[in-house]
Amino acid sequence: MRALSRRIFATVNKPVAATPAANFIRNIVEADLAADRYAQRRWSGQPGLAVTHAEAPPDTARIRTRFPPEPNGYLHFGHAKSICLNFGLAQQFGGRCHMRFDDTNPEKEAQEYVDAIQDAVRWLGFDWQDDREGNLYFASNYFPQMIACAEYLIEAGHAYVDSQTAEEMRARRGTLTEPGEDSPCRARSIAENRDLFRRMQAGEFPDGAHVLRAKIDMASPNINLRDPAIYRIRHVSHHNTGDRYCVYPMYTFAHPIEDALENITHSICTLEFEDQRPFYDWLLERLAEGGLIQRPRPRQYEFSRLNLTYVALSKRKLIQLVEEKKVSGWDDPRMPTLVGARRRGYAPEGLRLLMERVGVSKSDSLIDYRQLEDCMREVMNTSDERRVAVLEPVKLVITNYPEGQMEPCHAPNHPQKPELGTRELSFGRELWIEREDFREAPEKGYNRLYPGGLARLKYAYVVKCTGCEKDAEGRVTTVFAEYLPETKSGTPGADSVKVKGNLHWLAASAAFPAEVRLYDRLFRTPAPGADGDFLADLNPDSVRRVIAQVEPALAAAQAETRFQFERHGYFAVDHVDSRPGQPVFNRAVTLRDSWGK
Repeated sequence: MRALSRRIFATVNKPVAATPAANFIRNIVEADLAADRYAQRRWSGQPGLAVTHAEAPPDTARIRTRFPPEPNGYLHFGHAKSICLNFGLAQQFGGRCHMRFDDTNPEKEAQEYVDAIQDAVRWLGFDWQDDREGNLYFASNYFPQMIACAEYLIEAGHAYVDSQTAEEMRARRGTLTEPGEDSPCRARSIAENRDLFRRMQAGEFPDGAHVLRAKIDMASPNINLRDPAIYRIRHVSHHNTGDRYCVYPMYTFAHPIEDALENITHSICTLEFEDQRPFYDWLLERLAEGGLIQRPRPRQYEFSRLNLTYVALSKRKLIQLVEEKKVSGWDDPRMPTLVGARRRGYAPEGLRLLMERVGVSKSDSLIDYRQLEDCMREVMNTSDERRVAVLEPVKLVITNYPEGQMEPCHAPNHPQKPELGTRELSFGRELWIEREDFREAPEKGYNRLYPGGLARLKYAYVVKCTGCEKDAEGRVTTVFAEYLPETKSGTPGADSVKVKGNLHWLAASAAFPAEVRLYDRLFRTPAPGADGDFLADLNPDSVRRVIAQVEPALAAAQAETRFQFERHGYFAVDHVDSRPGQPVFNRAVTLRDSWGK
């Protein structure tokens, strides 16, 4: 584990490549297509055993991949890597990617998660349906075919019913260095196994009384081939099939069959399934020998998970954060879930850009969270219109500007996209500026407002600060200045006075107050929990709420719309807490990296 940690942390500070990183799976697909490995596959238009596809035309999809989440929780950044890889490969090579819910475990799954997962995949920019195919599938719909496969294995002598307790099976399993022992039930006849398995299906036995096991090799050096369990008894209702079944397949048995039924060519998994590949291959070979699935059969390939600094992607830890109310829920903008990222204002294009740049490999590595933030900035800088918000407002009074007078100033909606036009900001005697833009006694190099100092109000005039007013506690309540009438932006005199400071502002009579949430990283250390309890590493300053003054046009901003607030970063309208005319803004990312500074 320590060696793995050293390898991981050695990669943290490597910069993001400017071009797509290597992808060994993409190379495999290219080689398979060049060799016409899957050119003879047939596809009936729906999943099924070999007989379903036997008379069907050749598959028009050059490859088929799948994204197969279990609907027992919300998707996180790690799932985004798999989504982008599987759907991306299908798009690149003229294939299809199936959206499959691996719902074979009835005790932890719910429709809530099914709906949330579909929303997240579509938000990320992918779909499983077009005008030719709709590839949304549920593994639970394959239960009849799975049972048929299990019964075939029994008839072929490749499976048996074991009546040992879980403890007895565990004791006979052996270790990584010692072989296992055959179960006393391994010698049961085919007829007895057939009878017991059918009685298991009929509900005659309680949970745990029997399991169906594959008959492979209890002395195999791969412990996963030591007669793994493939069916167990569970008297529990299923979200899709109700109470129809009381036996359910194990994931390692169901997964390869699901792939075969769906005509998957490249079954792409994370590295923890590498040790299961021999069973995947063994099972599909036995079923192909029996004519239950067509050849060429699916192949499994493994890649490394996404690991990010300052993030916990363990489902157990994420559940703990929610249940102990360390966050407001699964969609808390600080959570590394896709619903949280969406609510925070992250751009799905930014996540896709990160996944392309970090690439696909078999090597464990830890990606610096700054790389994700940089991808977000790169995408948002190009796409997001600009607006003005004063996060910590203090009043600025232009003492030589006429009372009651207002005049328009014009600001571009996007400085690099003149086709988006300009917007009007009203300028008047009383303005809001940022509190940090005034110092009564400035430090060396301070270029904003201070008594006697000059600065430009962006899109408007150069002003000269003349003083301030404070309350009884000594806090500045009002800053005073005089404007230089000949210096308005966009006029010939704009450059007549040179200044270094450039401040944003809003007219006090035109701006309106809005709640703004300033989010930062949920954890204050790169590897939460590395030295103990991960909750001890929570960042106490991961969110700060302020009442800001914002442009009047922002009152009508629609949910999830993003803007760059000049000088402050990229913000999105919160789609949960906003109300008509009362938007709440979440900061997705700052304009530049300021973590730890």
